[in-house]
Parts: sequence; C-alpha cells; structure tokens
Amino acid sequence: MYFESFADLLAMGKHGVYVWSAYGIGLAVLVLNVVLPIVARRRYLQDTARRLRREEAK
Repeated sequence: MYFESFADLLAMGKHGVYVWSAYGIGLAVLVLNVVLPIVARRRYLQDTARRLRREEAK
C-alpha cells in the first residue's frame, strides 16, 4: 500500500470514513472485551466482601 501523503492515507480513496470507523468500532469492541470482565470481577468481589462483613456483624 502506497499513499502520496498522510491525507491520502486517511482518505483511503474516498473510503476513509468507512475504513476508519470500522477500525474504531473493532478496537472499541476489543477494549470492552477486556475492560468489562475486569469491572464485573471487581464489583463481584466488592459485593461479596460487603455481604461477608454484613453477615459477620450479625
């Protein structure tokens, strides 16, 4: 792949909007596939710790 300039690379022969939005959406999906399980695990551990503290206080 050879482009005359960086602007040509971004334009991708008038298909740049489609190409770069597809890359962006793909990257967003990959990031969410990593981040959401981490957040869910953290929330689960916090809820479990809170529940255990509540049970020990009784």
